[in-house]
Amino acid sequence: MPKIKIVAVATLLVAAPAFGESVSPTSPAPAKPATVPAGPARPTASKPAAPASTPESRSAAALALSHEPTYDEGTAERMKEAALSYTDIAVRGGWPTIANDAKFAIGVAGANDDVLRKRLIMTGDLADDKTTGAFDDAVAEAVKRFQVRHGLAPTGSVTPRTLAALNVPVQKRIKQLEASLERLESMNFTFGQRYVVVNIPATFAEAVEEDKVVRRYRVIVGKTEKPAPTLTAEITGVVLNPTWTVPSSIAKSEISAHMRRDPSYLSRMHMEVLDAHENPIDPQSVDWSGAHTPNFTVRQQNGAWNALGTVKIDMPNPYSVYMHDTNQRSLFNDDYRFDSHGCSRVDNVRDLAAWLLSEEVAKWNRAAIDAAIETGVHQEIPLPRKVPVAWIYLTAWMTRDQTVQFRNDIYDQDEQLLEATAEEAAFLNQAANHPLTAHLAQ
Repeated sequence: MPKIKIVAVATLLVAAPAFGESVSPTSPAPAKPATVPAGPARPTASKPAAPASTPESRSAAALALSHEPTYDEGTAERMKEAALSYTDIAVRGGWPTIANDAKFAIGVAGANDDVLRKRLIMTGDLADDKTTGAFDDAVAEAVKRFQVRHGLAPTGSVTPRTLAALNVPVQKRIKQLEASLERLESMNFTFGQRYVVVNIPATFAEAVEEDKVVRRYRVIVGKTEKPAPTLTAEITGVVLNPTWTVPSSIAKSEISAHMRRDPSYLSRMHMEVLDAHENPIDPQSVDWSGAHTPNFTVRQQNGAWNALGTVKIDMPNPYSVYMHDTNQRSLFNDDYRFDSHGCSRVDNVRDLAAWLLSEEVAKWNRAAIDAAIETGVHQEIPLPRKVPVAWIYLTAWMTRDQTVQFRNDIYDQDEQLLEATAEEAAFLNQAANHPLTAHLAQ
């Protein structure tokens, strides 16, 4: 079979990818303590406090995962290669299933140790010659590689989520590759020397320059009931201290509901109501029943309270979504980052803005952006050159270093797409046998 190479990833990562698990790694079995003479108790050294999580540290950790782009001009072909390799595994019977109650601890022999080794060897996470033995450091490192490839925290311990991912059948992994490839091939994206990609299931954004990821950021994307769209567009500018024009759908449902409960809501949220000519109107004159499409605009003033935070990245598109900061930055510490109304909130977005404006670095470096934000003045900065951006939905892909990645199908798009494709194929097959519809199958 074509061998899939899994490149070793730094194991001491300071932040977990999306869907990470906050489970501590299994500690090695303690050695038998040596006998020492009795004496006065020695003070125990205090454990150093973990460094505070910051946007910069999270972005650095995300970039440390790999400099290989999720999406480039060769992604589709590599996904076909990966699908063929996984199909070969399926033809040979797939990988073994590990018992749901299996337990693994370093240095402790268990009934499922060899099964785990075989499973990790089949996808290249563990070397071929490590076929037998108790759970050890080599297997723990292989588990970390598997976890990184599946968007799990690289703990090295077989936690419940890791075990569930290990037991996903190879047939499902093939379907993920097929569905992701189908979506990718329907996109019309013009790659540039510099471009930005948001992979929605992975909840990460990448800034790519000369075929290398130079920035990677955690993002918060659409909720399952308000999914972020797939799209291609161009980034045209950066807005500092933006105002937020509330979409009419949110004004009709959420803002109206707030106003019915609390007539002071708008003033507390620093929002104003505008007519069609952007003239302020009295909120008390507005019908807040939510029964009708709003004939007014709600706009939130810029400031610390603004839902867009301090930075908005303009990217005109039919869905009226964009990338922006947030005034709820603690959400970036969460592993589950599907919590927006469809836009993409970007961790360390000021750094992304500085990269986008780097062709004017003398004027708009990070320090200049920070200083401009501190003034509180609304400022719109056009890019000297537009930057292509793609929001993609890949639950499976393979990067140039032959690393195959998988993520959860959070919006359930894989099965829906494959079912639709199968129905279309069946229709065309029937059409080919009927004289009135034969042309449809051509």
